[in-house]
Amino acid sequence: MPPVSAQYSVTVRVELDARQEPLGKLTAAVAGAGGQLVGVDLIPGAGAEDKRVREFTIDAVDQPHWERILRALGSIRGARVMEYTDRTMQMHRGGKVSVENKYPLKTRDDLSMAYTPGVARVCTAINQDRQLAFEYTIKKNTVAVVSDGTAVLGLGDIGPEAAMPVMEGKAMLFKEFAGVDAFPICLNTKDPDEIVRAVELMAPTFGGINLEDISAPRCF
Repeated sequence: MPPVSAQYSVTVRVELDARQEPLGKLTAAVAGAGGQLVGVDLIPGAGAEDKRVREFTIDAVDQPHWERILRALGSIRGARVMEYTDRTMQMHRGGKVSVENKYPLKTRDDLSMAYTPGVARVCTAINQDRQLAFEYTIKKNTVAVVSDGTAVLGLGDIGPEAAMPVMEGKAMLFKEFAGVDAFPICLNTKDPDEIVRAVELMAPTFGGINLEDISAPRCF
């Protein structure tokens, strides 16, 4: 059997009979089915008085494998599989990156400085010296992760929508390991000239452009 992997990690919520709570049998069932038990957590107040609810985090080889593990858990007397969650899909739900304000807007003064009318002074300064955009806007520390989705990992040409999770992941790497804000932008075109033009048009916003997963020879 191939090794288990966190990419096929599943969280299983199981209701147990509190009088016998077959926890040992459940952990043995996971091991017997070839799964790797990562953790077991008690969920307080989630069951009836004579029940306990525990959450098992399990790594599997693939989806059919974790389905075998679920069947093994469900076969234990005194245990009922309530639900399970694909942890990888759950991490991606709603996207993996977000935009957050650096300063709170709690007072009228905050709003006047961050937006109108105070922001006009900053706009005027940048208009007089465009290089000030690196000092007074996000441009100083922001990168665009640009792709057309034509050479994504080992998946090939999967299109811009399907490429978004990978570009979001790349943006996460920029932030986590370098402190650089990055934003994924997937373009609905395979025309090299259109890609170049799109990047050219968005350049004023970003301090850097990372071209990602564009198929050869167009990427050159």
